[in-house]
Amino acid sequence: APGTGAARIVRPPATPEAATLVRGALAADLAARGVDPAVIDDARLVVTELVANAVRHAAPLTDGCVRVRWRVQGETVDIEVGDGGAPTTPRPSPLAPWATQGRGLRIVRSVAHEWGVLDDPHGRIVWACVGGPSRRRVTT
Repeated sequence: APGTGAARIVRPPATPEAATLVRGALAADLAARGVDPAVIDDARLVVTELVANAVRHAAPLTDGCVRVRWRVQGETVDIEVGDGGAPTTPRPSPLAPWATQGRGLRIVRSVAHEWGVLDDPHGRIVWACVGGPSRRRVTT
């Protein structure tokens, strides 16, 4: 089984390139830890959508970045993306087959075992768990 290790945190600038930077760092770290390739694929997809949403819809943190944190626990990868918050709460868009965007949280919801939104003193954290059920039970 993959090793449980310390959480990793990256703080890319809140720009459109952030999702690509984080996706590469996450995939490399998870591969080095021996995480199952299918779980890595799910984690890459989820982190890409969460970071893209944070950059597109929310304010950056005070340093102009978004904060991405992940932790491996057994076969599970917990991912959190923190931003400076937005006037609306993230939720999946209604399905519109002709829409060119707005599918991000629908994708996250279909891939992740659990996901949720937490408000914190610095803004908001959107989290998701892939690879198996997490021990995080958050009621909203």
